[in-house]
Amino acid sequence: LKNVPKFLEYEGDFSLIVRSPKVSVVGSRDVSTYGILRAVEVVNELVRNNATIVSGLAKGVDTIAHKAAIASGGKTIAVLGTSLDKCSPIGNLELLNEIKKNHLAISQFKKDSRVFPSNFPQRNKTMALISDATIIIEATENSGTMHQGWEAIRLNRDLFILESVIAENKVSWAKEMIRYGATVVTRENYKDIFSNLSSYSPSLVGSF
Repeated sequence: LKNVPKFLEYEGDFSLIVRSPKVSVVGSRDVSTYGILRAVEVVNELVRNNATIVSGLAKGVDTIAHKAAIASGGKTIAVLGTSLDKCSPIGNLELLNEIKKNHLAISQFKKDSRVFPSNFPQRNKTMALISDATIIIEATENSGTMHQGWEAIRLNRDLFILESVIAENKVSWAKEMIRYGATVVTRENYKDIFSNLSSYSPSLVGSF
């Protein structure tokens, strides 16, 4: 498969990577107050439906997703844009250590390697690969979340975009993704969507 990492390192419970459903919850680093509330509500509902929450440990939506999963008694996977011996942002070091101890952290970057801006789009593509579905909580026109959305579509994974992202009329690529098969998540349909997660079979098996 295109974009499969040639190197992968982990700390934590690797069995989480072959469990399903695994759902990436992603979005803006500069998340709004409403975005925080939406992210927590989405993650809580996903955990109630036995989903493992995947995210990228970045500030904003990623951090909220990991913390909400842990707080609600769920499991989470952090896919790093750095090597495992680094933490970006450094303010998430305690969170990363918690994930390494009781959940799972993975990286496609070798220890002591330099951190390049290109690491993060690569990280998002890996998140799409290991996840059964991706949910975009909040985004901007230039958000790195875009890379994950298109990769999910390319891999024929389910892609869900919150209605507010479309309604704000600021993210042209989100509307294009709808035309390519992404589903708009509304307050009326989100519980039905998440209750169907049990139909997913392990996405990683056979992918590498």
